Amino acid sequence: MMDKIILSIFVWNVFVFLLYGIDKWKAIKSKWRISERTLILSAFIMGSIGAILGMSVFRHKTKHIKFRILLPLALVFNIAVIFLFFSYYKVT
Repeated sequence: MMDKIILSIFVWNVFVFLLYGIDKWKAIKSKWRISERTLILSAFIMGSIGAILGMSVFRHKTKHIKFRILLPLALVFNIAVIFLFFSYYKVT
């Protein structure tokens, strides 16, 4: 079960990383964009590593203070959730 959870988190983070890349591409091409709400929410739903990497690699949303504050906060939140989950899982 643990390996499936870890794999799911990994796949989700790859998806979130690609989401940031797609939004950057759409910004360059002046196409319809992915909302900032969706990008931030995807980070808080266990996708913070993918979001931070996407922001860095694609140099996307790096000047937006909202992203510079909320993405590290999402990372802390994700780590806390994982810690609590694995702490509970070990006990039971």
